[in-house]
Amino acid sequence: MAKYFFTSESVTEGHPDKVCDQVSDAILDAMLEKDPQAHVACEVTATTGMIHVMGEISTECYVDIPAVVRDVVCGIGYNSPDAGFNGNTCAVLTSIDVQSPDIAMGVNESYEAKNGATDENDRIGAGDQGMMFGYACDETPELMPLAISLAHKLAKQLTKVRKDGTLPYLRPDGKTQVTVEYEDDKPVRVDTVVISTQHNEFVSLMQIREDMVKYVIRPVIPEGMMDEKTRCFINPTGRFVIGGPVGDSGLTGRKIIVDTYGGYGRHGGGAFSGKDPTKVDRSAAYAARYVAKNLVAAGVAKKCEVQLAYAIGVAHPVSIMVETFGTSSFDKAVLADAVSKVFDLRPTAIIRDLGLRAPIYRQLAAYGHMGREELGVAWEKTDKVDELKKVLGL
Repeated sequence: MAKYFFTSESVTEGHPDKVCDQVSDAILDAMLEKDPQAHVACEVTATTGMIHVMGEISTECYVDIPAVVRDVVCGIGYNSPDAGFNGNTCAVLTSIDVQSPDIAMGVNESYEAKNGATDENDRIGAGDQGMMFGYACDETPELMPLAISLAHKLAKQLTKVRKDGTLPYLRPDGKTQVTVEYEDDKPVRVDTVVISTQHNEFVSLMQIREDMVKYVIRPVIPEGMMDEKTRCFINPTGRFVIGGPVGDSGLTGRKIIVDTYGGYGRHGGGAFSGKDPTKVDRSAAYAARYVAKNLVAAGVAKKCEVQLAYAIGVAHPVSIMVETFGTSSFDKAVLADAVSKVFDLRPTAIIRDLGLRAPIYRQLAAYGHMGREELGVAWEKTDKVDELKKVLGL
């Protein structure tokens, strides 16, 4: 049997890059709540004692950006000097301009609309060129790769036991990593778990390691997936007191693999957080996940990767590609044609069908944008299965 290992990582909401992602998306949510048509491209940097918000925003509403920043940072747990970073007292700088009119002229009126198209779904064009990927597989109930699914669950559990007081010595920053062993393309066991968690200076390393196994690893890793050969590396440097923006600067959009599929599947390179849904980096990546998940849920393939590509200012995607890695009886071209018939992949339609004008983004800015069935996001629905089967003659 062919054997190989695959590894994915996640980070907690207190990781400095994730702090920035959450601030960016909280600002976007605040804008969309008051002005659903707002054009937002908001990025954030964080370092010792300072948060800097920058970007291009065009909106009819007013949002108190410093107040949003402080609310997010304190809510994560950076709310006292003991945490090393304090949202109540840190400096908040803002550098905001309006969206470029050169971009707006293509987004607000698409190439198709300028050339006589009257379909409402042709009204707006893609906010940028680029390619976006979506992925799904049958390894987990939510149709995500097992390694990233477990890494996210460990990160969420690490935050849970910190916030509910089970392990009060924990601090917000942390990272998780899971290596899964495969035989004949099927996950058979967890080979390695890595957890690095910020903590106060008074707890012993032995106590941390015992608690991580008892309260974080055992409740998350499925019974039977760990054995006597499974390795657990917990705070392998021996100390993690200094963390968050004090230990490392943070930046929006620097955890794009954590946000998607943990490296299992390709990535177009565009980040999500802080971008309104006219930016296809975000909306088309969600749509590609929606397509891939429905194809796997329909039984068309065991693994599926979907690529969408766009030209700035043009509504229709310039290409659709479906890759099933030898797990489907259908030809790529047949599947791409079926996708084009079942899914409307123009930005206006994606925004409408997936409800992307709503303030839903801050909740996605940590622990992954894909596979989040517990949040009820539309791109995790499998409501196109019957249509796909009909088009494909299943």
